[in-house]
Amino acid sequence: MTELTVDEGMRLRRAAGIRSMRLGETKVSYVPDGGAQLRPLHLLQDTTAELWAAHPEYLDPTGHLVASMGALLVEHGDRALLIDTGFGPQTLQAPDGPLGTIHGGALLDNLAELGRRPEDIEAVAFTHLHSDHIGWACHPAPGGDRPVFAHAEYLISEQEWDRRDLLEEQGMAEQVATLAPHVRTITDGQEIFPGVRARITPGHTVGHAEYVITGGGRRLIAFGDAVHSPIQIDHPEWSSAFDHDPALTADHRRRLVAELAEPDTFGFGIHFADVVFGHVRQGGTGPAWQPVDA
Repeated sequence: MTELTVDEGMRLRRAAGIRSMRLGETKVSYVPDGGAQLRPLHLLQDTTAELWAAHPEYLDPTGHLVASMGALLVEHGDRALLIDTGFGPQTLQAPDGPLGTIHGGALLDNLAELGRRPEDIEAVAFTHLHSDHIGWACHPAPGGDRPVFAHAEYLISEQEWDRRDLLEEQGMAEQVATLAPHVRTITDGQEIFPGVRARITPGHTVGHAEYVITGGGRRLIAFGDAVHSPIQIDHPEWSSAFDHDPALTADHRRRLVAELAEPDTFGFGIHFADVVFGHVRQGGTGPAWQPVDA
């Protein structure tokens, strides 16, 4: 394992642009929507100011962790699946807590840059139903009153949808009602698209889903919010303040890190600054998360 290069260090402090990789006949692309600034001590509450002082490469000039916000486009032939839909065309500033600022709005332009229109998307598969993952699925299309992806199926884990009351209690009843007409629930191990299987991994939310994409002898695990920052790959015991069950999430994260170190296995971290695609190398002196771009 090698130390971070200068370029990799810079990438940890900026939100990701469009990045793609191939798995045989399947192409996967990160579709940016925006980004967020997170307060590291509030997000990862087992960390200390001294620790972050020793790892300035993870922090922007204002002392925040930078997170990407967006979606994963999966293309197989003429078919297209989208995993999550970003935050949507809005901005939020929080005075305290883990979240500093969050903004979206670029998803549709970046989807077009990749040669796809919203109507090309046959289904949207959600990792979970937090607002930074369902944004455009609940937002009206420009110039209309229907959501952008209203023609597509919304694939949501059965457990997640069964507990949508938790979202309603958090003031998201309107978003739940918007999603409802399009929902098809999915179960653990179900193939939802050529080479794409759902894997239900509760912890971050009650029914949080990961998606395992295989092709060309390679495997990509889109692990959603099981991990928020690449520094957690080195410290899987550090759970996020956003996790519904921190202990359960930490247990899963340990297994996930080991899995991502297996040959021909890669990960997609939707919030991983500008290192969204990567794999794990263990046993060296540098960071375990190694970004890959092809």
